[in-house]
Amino acid sequence: MNKLRALPSVEQLLQTRHAAELITVYGRSLTLTAIRCVLDDIRRSFNDNKTIPQRPAILELAEQKLETWLEPTLLPVINATGVILHTNLGRAPLSYAALQAISGMTTGYCSLEYCLNTGQRGERSEHVEALIKMLTGAEAALVVNNNAGAILLALSALARRREVIVSRTQLVTIGGGFRIPEIMRQSGARLVEVGTTNQVQIEDYKGVIRNSTALLLHVHHSNFKIIGFAEEPSLSELVELGKQYEIPVIDDLGSGALLDTARFGLAHEPMIQESLAAGASLVCFSGDKLLGGPQAGILAGRADLIQKIKRHPLARPLRADKLCLAALSATLIHYLKDEAEREIPVWRMISTRPEELKARAIHWRNMLQTGEVIAGQSTIGGGSLPGETLPTFLLELPVKQPDRFLKRLREVKPPIIARILNNRVVLDPRTVTPDQEGALLVGLQNALGLKS
Repeated sequence: MNKLRALPSVEQLLQTRHAAELITVYGRSLTLTAIRCVLDDIRRSFNDNKTIPQRPAILELAEQKLETWLEPTLLPVINATGVILHTNLGRAPLSYAALQAISGMTTGYCSLEYCLNTGQRGERSEHVEALIKMLTGAEAALVVNNNAGAILLALSALARRREVIVSRTQLVTIGGGFRIPEIMRQSGARLVEVGTTNQVQIEDYKGVIRNSTALLLHVHHSNFKIIGFAEEPSLSELVELGKQYEIPVIDDLGSGALLDTARFGLAHEPMIQESLAAGASLVCFSGDKLLGGPQAGILAGRADLIQKIKRHPLARPLRADKLCLAALSATLIHYLKDEAEREIPVWRMISTRPEELKARAIHWRNMLQTGEVIAGQSTIGGGSLPGETLPTFLLELPVKQPDRFLKRLREVKPPIIARILNNRVVLDPRTVTPDQEGALLVGLQNALGLKS
């Protein structure tokens, strides 16, 4: 332990040129913390068989700590998996117009809650509400931070201490821990389950309606299917029942489709306009799934219900910020101008023809001078259209250790996220934007050890 007396003091280390350089880059306070941490590490791990590090080595360790602490972990990546709405990779990439809208809100002040016509305080929801109403036919709309928040807010505002009837076939769990029963419990509403796990009839709903019933909740399955001997009432049937008993019907759509997915060779995903046209009192959906915008939860429907929800105390902590509203507004305008397929990345990826993808995969192979182009399938992801795929072409790379190679791809800049198919590493051009191709090829060359 006497050897530890040879450790330089913090003050002695701070007097060195290296420490002065670190202070210039990282600031005195953080540099001081890093030096102290290194000295503490040395003391904790010290034994008589070790030698005391010299000052340059100690400061080198401090610099490594500083770099690690401040290195960002939220990074842009290249998604070569072919999963269009990849939840782990941020779901929907934004359009150029949406990015420009965000940029315009970050360099100064904005009219977030200020009415330029009157010079008085305004409402932030007004910036997108009119657009949502035009697109969906809703009487009113509200935007919050995500769809789970939208459901929680709606239940809290409309059904606290009252009952909400849900089919057992729709008590879903979505990735990340979103569970309908738990959301119901947190809202203060009382869950009333009807039917069985595979069979529910409208009579099951009728049998439990009483004065304490506040809502009928219809939940889109999102990321699973019930097949075989299965039945559940349609939204239209629930709407008719709701009218009979004067009970509002909420349709939790989740994915937020405004375009018909059947046009692109996929199964038909329930659309927001269809739910409202069918008579749903309120529709809840995400902004960053098939809508193709920023993370948001959107409520659209009856004006009286939306007004009640807006007044609830939870509306403020769940509200969307200026960046979300700017990006969402730009995204919705793409739909109004009939340019969603061209301008919104999600729909551009969905609508890309297989022959275009094949040409890009061949180009990658030719540039790398390795690999094989094979037919494959892309998926939608994000809890949308489970089991549905789109035909694509993949670049298959001949690497001996696929898992280790995927790790190397994650270490290049920007990181490349690929997948393994039949024990081979494959990359799907569908989810790689054209402006990312140069970086993709450089990263692949580095990971493969090829000369660029």
